[in-house]
Amino acid sequence: MTLWEGRLGGTAEEVMAFTASLPYDTRLAADDLAGSRAHVRGLARAGVLEGGESAILLTALARVEEELSAGIFVFQAGDEDIHTAVERRVTELAGDVGAKLHTGRSRNDQVAADLRLYARRELLAVAAAVIELQDTLLHRAVEAGDAYLPGYTHLQRAQPVLLTHHLLAHGWAFARDVDRVLLSVVRMDVSPLGAGALAGSSLPLDPDGVADDLGFGSRFENSLDAVSDRDFVAEALFDLALLGVHLSRLGEEFVLWSSEEFGFLVLDDAYATGSSMLPQKKNPDVAELARAKAGRLIGHVAGMLATLKGLPLAYNRDLQEDKEPLFDAFDQIKRALPAVMGMLATAHFDTDTMRAAADGPAAAAVDLAEWLVERGMPFRQAHAVVGSLVRDSVQRGVPLAELVQAHPHLGSDAVGLLEPGVAVTRRTSPGGAGPRPVAVQVDRFRHRLELDRQRVSHAAVAAHVGGEHHIGADGPGTEARPRAGGSAGGGETARNGA
Repeated sequence: MTLWEGRLGGTAEEVMAFTASLPYDTRLAADDLAGSRAHVRGLARAGVLEGGESAILLTALARVEEELSAGIFVFQAGDEDIHTAVERRVTELAGDVGAKLHTGRSRNDQVAADLRLYARRELLAVAAAVIELQDTLLHRAVEAGDAYLPGYTHLQRAQPVLLTHHLLAHGWAFARDVDRVLLSVVRMDVSPLGAGALAGSSLPLDPDGVADDLGFGSRFENSLDAVSDRDFVAEALFDLALLGVHLSRLGEEFVLWSSEEFGFLVLDDAYATGSSMLPQKKNPDVAELARAKAGRLIGHVAGMLATLKGLPLAYNRDLQEDKEPLFDAFDQIKRALPAVMGMLATAHFDTDTMRAAADGPAAAAVDLAEWLVERGMPFRQAHAVVGSLVRDSVQRGVPLAELVQAHPHLGSDAVGLLEPGVAVTRRTSPGGAGPRPVAVQVDRFRHRLELDRQRVSHAAVAAHVGGEHHIGADGPGTEARPRAGGSAGGGETARNGA
């Protein structure tokens, strides 16, 4: 039985198979139940439901939640999606009163609310996991002490930097990810319930009370916008994609650094893999997959924007394509973060090899130029002087120190700049890579980390995250999922239209 049988005749089995979303949208079950409970309470406050009727519906919804949590909920062939399945089971349990569950509500505003609840909760969970990764970065950064390595531009050795500074560079990028996620949560913190199919209802609904009940910061201002808006999906996908890009960059460095050509680190056996053919191999698969997943996440953003770009107001069936990329993006990020964190936490940094690579005389070239600047020479002229010395050293095979010693504007005082470990100590400007600014940076990063931890915690409390949701982020267990072969179980795309 379909929800529109009063208007249309039977729906072809092929259509049901093509449009069903039940094989994957069961992960919205907790959010659908939370939304339904809030909707019922709102109908009761508005006088649309009598007190006894709302109690019956709430009891039936609680029973459905128990069945889903226990994995004993029995899906049927006519259950097109999780919303249909819940309503059908509530009606079985509550009789005629169950038929009132959908009063004043469309699947259009229903699924928009479910997806906002889901995305809000999952984004906050991702933000919390990113903070744990940042905490690991901070621990390794502090642990690094005075170790230093070459800093690179164009993948060419440029200047020596403290390892602490390098690791915290990743940490600050992840801090921006946390900030983006929290801002996206603020923008999606709007309840669409009460918008109906597209134009609201003639019934005395209570969208403000329902929004408050669900922990939303506000309710919609325009019903057309409420049911058609998927900005929050696109934003969430972008946030996750850019986070994936930052994980990819960290992964790329671990791939390079763990190679024999660099030799800057050794991966722990638990976070590496071997070769099916070559016995000697130790492969950085975690880092490589972190690098590869970014492309997948970027594809989800592009696909979602392409889906949205040609849609008129309000709800269109195209919007059923919002869930699979969002679900997959969360799945990939939630798997990547702990794997990358473990790889980072257990890796052994070969700081001797790092220092040796950073101690080449040419790495102090800019220090020679700045030494000349301190003595009154214009920087561009100083740059040319030192550049010509480096070129002569390379072409003639003469040690740079000898050329510096012999130069009339440099001499023995300047030669000391080329000594191992000296150049990295000369980075003194705020935010720089030397010991003094890095010590300040560590304190500032630690403070930012604690502040962001509080921001995520406060956002979760404000949104009631963890209060209404008992089934879990991935929905009911696999035993409760639809069985293969039924008309509702063969589809791969979502169905959530009016």
